[in-house]
Parts: sequence; C-alpha cells; structure tokens
Amino acid sequence: MANNVKLTALTRTESGRNAVKRVRSRGAVPAVIYGSRQTSANLEVNRRDLEVLLSRAVGENILVDLEIKDGESSKNQLSLIQEVQHHAVRREILHVDFQAVSMSEEITAEIALEHTGEADGVKNHGGLLEQNIRSMEIRCLPKNLPELIKIDVSHLKVGEAIHIRDIALPEGVTSTADPDLTVIIIAEPKVSAAETKPAAAGKEAKK
Repeated sequence: MANNVKLTALTRTESGRNAVKRVRSRGAVPAVIYGSRQTSANLEVNRRDLEVLLSRAVGENILVDLEIKDGESSKNQLSLIQEVQHHAVRREILHVDFQAVSMSEEITAEIALEHTGEADGVKNHGGLLEQNIRSMEIRCLPKNLPELIKIDVSHLKVGEAIHIRDIALPEGVTSTADPDLTVIIIAEPKVSAAETKPAAAGKEAKK
C-alpha cells in the first residue's frame, strides 16, 4: 500500500507571477489544494522536504498527511499528490497539486504496472515481451492505495498474454479499465535480415 508521509505547508494569500517568484526565492514551491469538500487554497511547501519525499516514493501516487499552517493555527488534511510540474530543462519542481481525500471515501488513481520474473517464452523460446499498457486506473479507499501493481510473467509462453481481467489486485482495489485490454504479450521471435542472408547466398551458389 502507498505510504502515508508527513509534509508541512503554509497558506499563501498572494497570487500572480511576482508572488510565485517570491515563494521560489525563499526555497519553497507554490502549491494548491482542492477537493470535493475542500475549499481550494494556495499553499507553499519547503522545496527540500518535497524533493526528499518524492525521491523516496516507489510509485506516482503518494498519500500525504499534510499539516497546513495558517498563522498560529494549523490543521491536518490527508491528501493525494495529483500533479508535480517540473521545469522542462532544469527539472526543478515548479508547482504541486494536492487533492484532499477522506479515509472513508473511495478515490480514483492511475497506478503503474510493473512486470516481474522472466517469461518462459522469452527465456526458453526466444520470444519478445511486449508491454502495451504501463498503468491502469483503479478505485479504492486511501488506506488500500497501492504504490504500484506487480504482474508475474514467468508462466507466459510464446503467444500468450495477460489482460486487465487477469491481473490480481490487492484486497479492496477494483479496476475501472476495460477488462479485455491486453497488458503484456509474448510475441514470436523476429527473424533478422542477417539470419536470412546465408540461406539466400547458398541458393545463389547452387545456380
């Protein structure tokens, strides 16, 4: 399941380009939090704390126990990091979106799919593993949110495939994706041009 990590955020009353520059100049990252029962609010989080949090994450879905400080008062809000924007060249974090969630309400999330093991069709028969889908949409309570979903492919022979419906999901997790979609298939080995040349050359020599 996804780890529930802690992060502190400060409320931010200023908005606009100049305000954002001031936030970044003091080592913070502009942020926003929103949700069905949460009034949208501008925040800022410490850049270093956020970088450490993201570097330790296994998947893209990170549950955060967000402590939001507003002057002398503070409150905690369970949140899901929805989007992290990076600079196209420098790759520094420019902005982060938090979605407020409730432990008693299901959420929808896109979870990465990772295959494990070496397929029999690849290991023993020269087949090629092709992964057509890298993530799938699921629904679950926040406490059941997986960091990623692993798929064992060791039993697959050439020509065999794994579909969405074949994936064993953790307890409390359901898929919202089309069950007939092909996630992984073991394709026939490809014959290269180099392998066909000797045979062709042999035929020419007999003429």
